[in-house]
Amino acid sequence: MGAPKAFFFDVFGTLVDWREGVAREARLILHPLGHDMVWTSFADAWRGEYQAGMEEIRSGRQPFARLDVVHLRNLERILGTFGLTDISEDTKRQLVLAWRKLDAWPDVLRGLAALRKRAMLAPVSNGNFSLMAALARRNGFQWDALLGAEFSRDYKPKPNVYLSACEAFDLSPAECMMIAAHSDDLKAAAECGLRTGFVARPNEKGAGRGESAPTVKVDAAGDDLLDLAMKILG
Repeated sequence: MGAPKAFFFDVFGTLVDWREGVAREARLILHPLGHDMVWTSFADAWRGEYQAGMEEIRSGRQPFARLDVVHLRNLERILGTFGLTDISEDTKRQLVLAWRKLDAWPDVLRGLAALRKRAMLAPVSNGNFSLMAALARRNGFQWDALLGAEFSRDYKPKPNVYLSACEAFDLSPAECMMIAAHSDDLKAAAECGLRTGFVARPNEKGAGRGESAPTVKVDAAGDDLLDLAMKILG
């Protein structure tokens, strides 16, 4: 089996630091309004609603909605915890847009550039197109397509999210590799026949609270994206 012809990427946590980015942007928005809190705790609480919000759609209990909409619903669930029930609709929208202002981990651009010399690249993220485009412009990501949840009209780890990405590039699953910092994402991709690459992000959820090694069998694993790229490319 030759080298992958396409590399697909999880984005939040794998390519960008959602925790520090959301905390920073929340402070910039809310502190001038007189609010103060542990900003990373706010980011953690918001992210903590992520899977539950998407499960409403994966299960069929709610129709498909873009992640921006899911993020707003999730935000409204935690406002009371942080004394924010009186913030305006405009402030809520500004907070949702914080997810478009996240910064890439330092190794990401070099890792993507190395892989792009050999194959096509695309995010296969739960993020919607406009969100992925904003992160690409902010960080200089060069994609060959935007794929993932909005393209498939469902959320990972549903099989169609991975399989529709392969189909978009006219490739079989075995010709594609899913790259992520989350073992559950890679397990689901592997069950669909994709190859898998793990990126260690031990500090994604705070110091030592991310994954430093995969908990499932993967085809390759790296200490960061550049390290993974070098192992894949030889």
